Parts: sequence; C-alpha cells; structure tokens
Amino acid sequence: MESSKKIEISVVVPVFNEEGNLSALIPKLVKVLNPLGLPYEMIFVDDGSSDGSRKILKEMVSQYPSLRIIGLKENRGLSTALLAGMREVRGDTIVTLDSDLQNDPEDIPRLLTYLDRYDMATGWRQKRDDPWLRRISSKIANAIRNRLSGEKIYDSACTLRAFKRECIKEIPVFNGMHRFLSTLVKMNGYRIIEVPVLHHSRKFGKSKYNIRNRALRSFIDLLGVRWMKGRRIQYDVEERI
Repeated sequence: MESSKKIEISVVVPVFNEEGNLSALIPKLVKVLNPLGLPYEMIFVDDGSSDGSRKILKEMVSQYPSLRIIGLKENRGLSTALLAGMREVRGDTIVTLDSDLQNDPEDIPRLLTYLDRYDMATGWRQKRDDPWLRRISSKIANAIRNRLSGEKIYDSACTLRAFKRECIKEIPVFNGMHRFLSTLVKMNGYRIIEVPVLHHSRKFGKSKYNIRNRALRSFIDLLGVRWMKGRRIQYDVEERI
C-alpha cells in the first residue's frame, strides 16, 4: 500500500537463502495487508544469503513500493536479523514472521485483533507440519524452557508475532533471544497471549535448524534468561513529593 500517511504496521521478515519462497510470500503478504486499510511497510532483512534471495528482493521493489530491504554483510543468525529489522521499523505495531512460508500470512489480521487487549500476540503452532523428530524435540525443548524459566509458554520459538513497538524498547538483546522473546517482554510487565496459528510444511529450500545445532546453545541461553529473570530489578513507587 503506497501512502503518504504515517506507517502504522511494520512487517519484519528475516531471510536466509529463501530464493524459492520470496516470489510467493510477498504477494501473499500484500493480499493480506491491503484490506486492513492501514499504511504499512514490509522490511525484509537479508541475513547474508549466499543464493539469489537479495537479487529477487531487489527485483520486486519496483512492483511493491511498501517493500524495504536491509542487507546484512554476513550471516549473523535469526536473532540478529530480527533485531536489525525491528530497529528500522516506522510503525507503532510490529509483525514478524519467517520467510519459508511455514508461517501463514493469513493469520496476521487475527493476531492484530488481540492488540486492543494485549501488548503481544504470539503464534502457537498447535499442529506443526514438520517431521516427527522435530515435533518431539520442540515439545521437549518447550517443556524444559518452561520448567527452568517458570513460564507457561507453549511455543516460544514461533516467529509469527504481532506486538506493540514499545514492547521491545528495553529488552536485553543477545544471539538466541528470538527463542525467549515472549519471556523477555513479559519480564517488563507487558501482557501476552498465545494464539493458535496455521503451520505448513516447507516446500522450497532447507531448514536452518536441527537438534545438533541448537540444543546446547539454547540450553545455555535458557540459563542466562533464568538468571536475568531472577535478578531483574522491580519496584513500585508509592509516593512522589
């Protein structure tokens, strides 16, 4: 949607070697966002892709004026790509989702409806269309994460979220924070709800995550988040004179 009005919704999409999905994802996003009738921008963060992802994005800019591209010099991971995009947003409402078409843009309007009662609506992939090993490992990881963090979050790693920009102003940033974004936001007193969303199997490209490359790293991050949660400073002002 091309508009001179103030941007209200900023969609942030991290990209790493997703050349097979971008030409389908962007039109899907536009089809969902246009009927909302609100000025929006789509920020695609190319996380140092080694395929043709950035070339495809550049070719689509002229067709979609709301499309913005941020190209990172080298691959830095999902947390960094998300952070780079969120720091560039102009809207007061932020939506994030993956670029692999496993998140469904059709869920975005429903997530946005919760922001009049909550500060963040995060996706809960109740029926994941993934291989059985990934589904099992995800359930185990979420159970451990909740046990050690004292939370009750069913799907902490789902990238599909809608939230108010103010939620991320003061959160600690670190590599791996994308798995704990809901907890980090809740630590600052914001209201969060998990909303069941669709999940599709990957049709193009390869997954960037497996048990070997994330289990130990995620556990170390979890211990750090647990420490931060236990040591955070909290107080209520009773009186000012």
